[in-house]
Amino acid sequence: MNTVKGKTALVTGASRGIGRAAALALAKAGAQVLVHYAAGKAEAKAVADEIISAGGRAEIIGADLSNPDGPHQLAREVRGIIGDRLDILVANAGVTKSAPIQDLTVADFDRLFAVNVRAPYFLVQQLLPILGEGSSVIFTSSLAAHAAVGDLSAYAATKGAIDTLVRHFATALGGRGIRVNAVAPGVVETDMSSFTKTDSGRDFTLSLQSLKRIAQPDDIGDVIAFLASADARWITGDTVRVDGGSKL
Repeated sequence: MNTVKGKTALVTGASRGIGRAAALALAKAGAQVLVHYAAGKAEAKAVADEIISAGGRAEIIGADLSNPDGPHQLAREVRGIIGDRLDILVANAGVTKSAPIQDLTVADFDRLFAVNVRAPYFLVQQLLPILGEGSSVIFTSSLAAHAAVGDLSAYAATKGAIDTLVRHFATALGGRGIRVNAVAPGVVETDMSSFTKTDSGRDFTLSLQSLKRIAQPDDIGDVIAFLASADARWITGDTVRVDGGSKL
């Protein structure tokens, strides 16, 4: 069923992983999708081509969100392509860093917060003029925001910040009819979690979860598409755990 037919969507970090899955799910549900990438232009084009081959509409759009003006540049490019109406923003682009507290550098810390927190904050700010009644903003949080997993203290702090922004943005934008939510995946088999491809990594992951299989990106992408749709019209200010029952 085309639950977002005729809608326009921007998915950041859509060249691979969860972003790719979200872009494909939204396109399948009927949305026109802008596939954002930072460096993986060929991969982003492959996602757009897959959408177009299936009868959907997609374009690729590049911007480095680690730069202070990256969100501003991306917002200008989005407006140049779709005009004055954006219905769905999936702020998914993110970076991670696993390191003990004593080994994390200031540069590591600053990059994590620049991409994972600053960029989505200012992307929302810059796109507000074209987000209106019925629009949906969806952030990507993480299991790490509410459970200690590995040496991810700084990364986890960025995702805790996202959970806080969800509540504040939902409150601030609700009067304009804009819903704001997040998904919080557990461990997903992506390039960011390549350890799941080893026996020890698989065993560790399964030990965290009630459901005994490794999550795939489309397990998360389908929930993002749901939150973007009118089926989720009464959900805002929430972070939805999509983690197979991790760390219950």
